[in-house]
Amino acid sequence: MIALERPAAAEAEGALVLLHGRGADEHDLFPLLDVLDPKRRLHGYAPRAPLALPPGGAHWYVVPRVGHPDPDTFWPSYRALVEWLDALPYERVVVGGFSMGCVMSLATSLGGDLRRRPAAVCGFSGFLPVVQGWAIDDSRPLPPVALGHGTADPVIGIEFARRARDQILAAGGELLYREYPLPHALDQQFLIEVREWLWARL
Repeated sequence: MIALERPAAAEAEGALVLLHGRGADEHDLFPLLDVLDPKRRLHGYAPRAPLALPPGGAHWYVVPRVGHPDPDTFWPSYRALVEWLDALPYERVVVGGFSMGCVMSLATSLGGDLRRRPAAVCGFSGFLPVVQGWAIDDSRPLPPVALGHGTADPVIGIEFARRARDQILAAGGELLYREYPLPHALDQQFLIEVREWLWARL
């Protein structure tokens, strides 16, 4: 998997992986590595999704309708991402993403296929996928999740975030959940809150 890397300032205490949204690429969330990890304590990675689809950019899966990834494209990307995350040379890994990248972050981190679960998950403007064969695996402890979503999001409605919130809590997960009066965008105040939340857990 192609990925931009941002080395840690000293010996890395783990890894921070950020997954971009639909039609973007590995450059999109790369600056966010320094926002969430300003002291560069973690080795940062920004991977590129494996699919090149219209209207351009990289994609994690095909979208027949919001909330329901196409299984034929979702599962190969999911398995490739699981394999890539499991191969990272760090015990502690934080996974995060925006939009479609948020979906992949939540799916890999809360599903049952990673050899070791992430230390934490940061999701922005996404959802838990409804796709045959995937479900939250609560047979082992879930990683803590931070989840934020704009209430005026015209791309992925706020109801998807609320459903994810309810499912994570029902599975016994620890959750930091925020809504903010924004469209399909990152909230700077929430990013600062997530940074403090993250380091309290690391």
